[in-house]
Amino acid sequence: MQLFRFLLPMALMGLFTSLHAQNPSADHGNKFEQLGTLITPPNSYHAWDGAPGPDYWQQRADYEIDCTLNTEEQRLDGSEWITYYNHSPQPLRYLWLQLDENQHSPKNDNQYFDPSSIKPVMSEYELKALETWRGRDKYGVNIEAVADENGQALEYTINQTMMRVELPETLGPGEHFRFRVDWHYYIVDRVYLNHLLEATGNAATLPRGGYEYFPEDDNYLYTITQWYPRLCAYTDFEGWQNNQFTGRGEFALTFGDYTVRITLPEDHMVGSTGECLNYADVLTPKQLERWEAAQTADAPVEIVTLKEAKAQEKAKPAKKTQTWIYHANQVRDFAWTASRKFVWDAMPHYNSDGKRVMCMSYYPKEAYPIYSRYSTKAVAHTLKTYSKYSIPYPYPTAISVEASNGMEYPMICFNPGRAEPDGTYTEIAKKSAISVIIHEVGHNYYPMIINSDERQWAWFDEGLNTFVQFLAEREFDADYQSWAGPPHQITAYMTMPKGQLEPIMTNSENIKDYFSNAYLKPATALNILRETIMGRELFDYAFREYGRRWAFKHPTPADFFRTMEDASGVDLDWFWRGWFYSTDYVDIALDSVKWYKVDLDNDPERREITQPVRASKPFRDLSQIRNEEAGIVPADEEDPELQDFYSNYKPWETADSVTQQKIVIYDEPFSKKEKQQQFGDKNYYELYFSNKGGLVMPVIIQWTYEDGSTEIDRIPAQIWRKNESAFTKVFVKEKQVKAIEIDPFRETADAGLGNNSWPLRQVPSRFQVFKKHKIESGKNPMQRANGKYTDD
Repeated sequence: MQLFRFLLPMALMGLFTSLHAQNPSADHGNKFEQLGTLITPPNSYHAWDGAPGPDYWQQRADYEIDCTLNTEEQRLDGSEWITYYNHSPQPLRYLWLQLDENQHSPKNDNQYFDPSSIKPVMSEYELKALETWRGRDKYGVNIEAVADENGQALEYTINQTMMRVELPETLGPGEHFRFRVDWHYYIVDRVYLNHLLEATGNAATLPRGGYEYFPEDDNYLYTITQWYPRLCAYTDFEGWQNNQFTGRGEFALTFGDYTVRITLPEDHMVGSTGECLNYADVLTPKQLERWEAAQTADAPVEIVTLKEAKAQEKAKPAKKTQTWIYHANQVRDFAWTASRKFVWDAMPHYNSDGKRVMCMSYYPKEAYPIYSRYSTKAVAHTLKTYSKYSIPYPYPTAISVEASNGMEYPMICFNPGRAEPDGTYTEIAKKSAISVIIHEVGHNYYPMIINSDERQWAWFDEGLNTFVQFLAEREFDADYQSWAGPPHQITAYMTMPKGQLEPIMTNSENIKDYFSNAYLKPATALNILRETIMGRELFDYAFREYGRRWAFKHPTPADFFRTMEDASGVDLDWFWRGWFYSTDYVDIALDSVKWYKVDLDNDPERREITQPVRASKPFRDLSQIRNEEAGIVPADEEDPELQDFYSNYKPWETADSVTQQKIVIYDEPFSKKEKQQQFGDKNYYELYFSNKGGLVMPVIIQWTYEDGSTEIDRIPAQIWRKNESAFTKVFVKEKQVKAIEIDPFRETADAGLGNNSWPLRQVPSRFQVFKKHKIESGKNPMQRANGKYTDD
């Protein structure tokens, strides 16, 4: 995801399902009902327990790609062979391919479908963003040829960012088809488009890849992503995922093997998905020697040093080209980067299964102070943490590229992290780099390995990934201030006006605050599920089982929901309903408290009550009447031995119709000694709770006693089953209570802190006041501490 731009309103595709109350006029019977038809029903492909079913299948697509980067024209030319395997039970008459670069074409709807308006004061980029399509005629994929392996041309139709290829004959189950696509496109200026994005939030300008130009040294940094025509996913739950790519929803793809040959000027360093097959041909002997040394190093080894990178970016551009060859197995996509500016370092990480993974970073000198210290080690830490909560990292490499943005692909990702010109940096720049590196490397798991469809369900990889990112950050630095995870940080979003909100399970094109909805809220929900609802042991086991079941497969949200319940033994339908299918929020109010003690001196007055009990003739129902009409003879009429006094007893016809019943109220009192022994020292606190926000959650109560000691009671969410709006509960305490606080650790995302305490604690509203404005940049802390700071 373009995480570095997360505050901009980007949306991904998701499945919107509204939450309908089953018993809308009642105060119960809604929030704790099973999900039922809200989730897709199980079948032989996606089983009842959340695992892949016995008939599960998925497609495969293998690629052989040759491409050439023209650094003078900023153009990429490519030719690819695709072998598509139909493992489905359905015969296919055509194939759908994605042409993501067409998002930049003026022929694409995304250039026109966002609203715009005039402001009193507008920037240059805001004005240009009013016509995002202008001046883009040369952009987009140009298809030069589509042919089968015999060279016979294939018919094809381009529909904006999608291309349908007609098969010469139906591709039956178990068959495969090999064909070739030749193409080229002009590479976009990624930095310029990001300026447009920042100015308006218009996702039509969102660049996933492109180039960045450095005018001070006349060099380029290329991030080549979503760059080749590639097969759409074809799944059992959707068929072809051929929704248009508008710049928002990312992609769903098919696993396969790749061999890619990249030709470009020989002075460019390349980093890529997969393993390089010809380092001996493209590296200098010294670089190759350092690469070999990095295989067993304890810290990052610079294969290309800072000094060499600075010299390269100043040298005269190379005229000769060379070809880098990469291969990757079982990946769903392929991306690469290139620049004359790169420093490149690497070190190994060893999985729990003993497998070595080469962790690497590529970065320009502008990022050296942060990246040389943190990037590659953050990559290794991410693999260690994510493997603990899922499966051991299965690929041979993991790469972080500093490209002043955030986006992920198999084995390679692009992140921010540049320092000041003097080599110092702010803490925000450091944390931004570490967080985005962890997040984007983590995307190798969600969705690159556990292959969810982000174009349908934005949260299903962004939310899951952000949650594990939070775990990794806290294991990187115990005091790490994460932007997602702690429950109290989500309350401002969840209490926004309903018109500004939508459930997590919403089509992402319809989401207003995408970052809060797809990243923050689901990550917070999962953290609450782990810490408060299920407990770490049950949650971690179930979460790992989900990863194990669905690695290298195509799960749906229903598979996740069912697996979490199946592997833990915890019914969570109420939780999914509230957090994922509604816009309710948490605000549990402690409305009042009553304190009681047993009266040791007085007993309730003993009283006798006599009341009449009147017998009435039983009503003859329709079944009795029809049995008589049918001539059915009861067993007690056939066998007189079955009859006794009561067989013909009819008290309503006799004086027995009225009898007197005596009730003695408070008949047996306790002695004072008994009361003293059992109840004398106990304190009874009757607490009255109400649900102001609508979201049912556990109630965590902290008691503070007169002697200063404290105690925690945890009441499960099921306390709301019989009344979802309010409940009363009595607590018996040996000590006298001085104060009560609800949600003391702020673990349930309770938004109404003002109603969580007894005696009532006022939480004032606040307003701000100032005298005048002043703008002064000043020095960052590193500059103030050390004067000029440099790693040169």
